[in-house]
Amino acid sequence: MDNQSIAKAIIEKLGSKDNIAVINNCMTRIRVSVKDVEKVDFKSLDEISGVIKVIKDDTIQVVVGPGKSKKIADEMKKLCGEIVVDNEEWKKTKENVKSKQGKFSSILRRMANIFIPLIPAIIGAGLLNGIAGYFQNVYTAEGIKDMPMWITFFQTLGNGLFAYFAIFVGVNSANEFGATPALGGIIGAITISSNINIFSKALGLYNAEVPLSSILIPGKGGIIGVIMGVAILAWVEKQLRKIIPDFLDSIITPTLAILIVGTLTVFIIMPFSGVASDVIIKIFSFFIMSEGPIAIIGGFILASSFLSLLMVGLHHGLIPFYMVQLTQFGSISLFPILCMAGGGQIGGAAAIYIKAKHNKKLRDVIKAAMPVAILGIGEPMLYGVTLPLGKPFVTASIAGGLGGAFLAATKVQTIAFGPSGITAIPLVVPGKILYYIIGLGISYVAGFIITYFFGIPKDIEEAV
Repeated sequence: MDNQSIAKAIIEKLGSKDNIAVINNCMTRIRVSVKDVEKVDFKSLDEISGVIKVIKDDTIQVVVGPGKSKKIADEMKKLCGEIVVDNEEWKKTKENVKSKQGKFSSILRRMANIFIPLIPAIIGAGLLNGIAGYFQNVYTAEGIKDMPMWITFFQTLGNGLFAYFAIFVGVNSANEFGATPALGGIIGAITISSNINIFSKALGLYNAEVPLSSILIPGKGGIIGVIMGVAILAWVEKQLRKIIPDFLDSIITPTLAILIVGTLTVFIIMPFSGVASDVIIKIFSFFIMSEGPIAIIGGFILASSFLSLLMVGLHHGLIPFYMVQLTQFGSISLFPILCMAGGGQIGGAAAIYIKAKHNKKLRDVIKAAMPVAILGIGEPMLYGVTLPLGKPFVTASIAGGLGGAFLAATKVQTIAFGPSGITAIPLVVPGKILYYIIGLGISYVAGFIITYFFGIPKDIEEAV
C-alpha cells in the first residue's frame, strides 16, 4: 500500500475523519487524538498493511516506522481537511482520559505531547551542534585558536533551537494546556531575558561570585518553569475571559495575562522550579555521577527500564531532564546511558535471527528493522521483534542495563541529545567517545549472549 492508501485506511478505522481531533507525528509514530474512542476499530487498525503496532493511550499511537510517519500523517491531514473540534466537548474528552491515568504517567504524557513536535528540530540541531563541538575540541586540543568558519556556522544553526528552546516549549505548552500560543512563547522568552539580572541585583538575589547559586538569574528553573508558567497562563486567560467584555477581550486579556503570569513566572515560578531542578540534578547525580557501585546500579536501572517507557511512548517525557542537565552543566549524562537500551535489542535480534533459521517472516522483519535500530530508532525492532516474542524484551532490557552501568561508571556525557545508537557518537564529549562505543559493544554482545541462551521462545520457528 502507498502512503495515501495507508492514510485512508487509518482514518476509516479511527471512525472517519469526523472522529479525529488532532493529528501529530514523531519519528516513527502517527499520534492521533479522537473525539470518541468507542468508534475506533483497534483490531482492524492493527491489521492495516504498513502498520507495525497500535498503542491505545490518551493519544492513539500508530507505529509505521521512520520516514513514513511524517508522510502518512501529512496525507491524513490532507484527507481530513480542516478539523473542527467543539472546545467544551474536547475538554471533557481529555478530562475523561486523564482521570483514567496515574499522576506520573499523566505528567510524562503531557511532557511528551509538548516535545514530540520538536523532535525533528532536536535531532537536526543536536547533530549539528555535536559535530561542531567535537571538531572545536579537537582543534583546541591541538592548540589551534582560529576555528574554521564552518564550525561557527554549524553552531549558529544548532543554537537556533537550543538558545531559544524556552520559547519553543512555551508555544507547545500553550497548545497542550489551552493557552494562546503566542503568549506561551512570551512566557518562555521572559525566562531567558538578560534583564532578569537587573531585577535580581536590585533585590539582592544575585551572587556575582557564584552566579549559579543565585536565586534569580536568566534561565534558572529551565523549561520546567516555562511549562508551569504556561499552565498557569491557560488558567488565567480563562478566568479573564469570564469577566472582560467581548469588545475589550482582544486588548485587555493578553495584556493582563502577560503582566500577571509574567510577574509570577519571574519572581515565584522560576525560583521555585530552579530549586526543583537542583533537587532533580542532585538525585540523578547521586545515582549516575557517584563513584563505584552506586553509579553502576543507577546506570543499570535507568538503561534497563528505558524500553518500558519506549513501549508506551513516554520516553519523550524525559527531555526536560536532559535540558536541566544541559543548562546547568553544559553536558548530559542521562541521555547516553539510556541510549544503551537499543543496543541490547540489536544483540538480542541477532541471536533470534540465528536461532530462527527457518522462520523467513521473522528474519525478514529483523533484516528490515536492524539498520534503523543501529542508527538509533528502536521502535520497529521493539514492536516487530522483541516485544511480541516476550522473553527477548526482558533479555534486551537486561543487556541494555549492563551497557548503561558501564557508561555510568565511566562518566560518559554528551553535549546535546538527539538520536541514539551510533548516530549519537558525534554528541559524546571528547575523551569519552571510546567508552560510549565500548558501552554499545557491551550492550550488543550481552544482548546476543543472554538472548541466545535464555531469551529464545520454544516456538521461535513458528513465531510471526
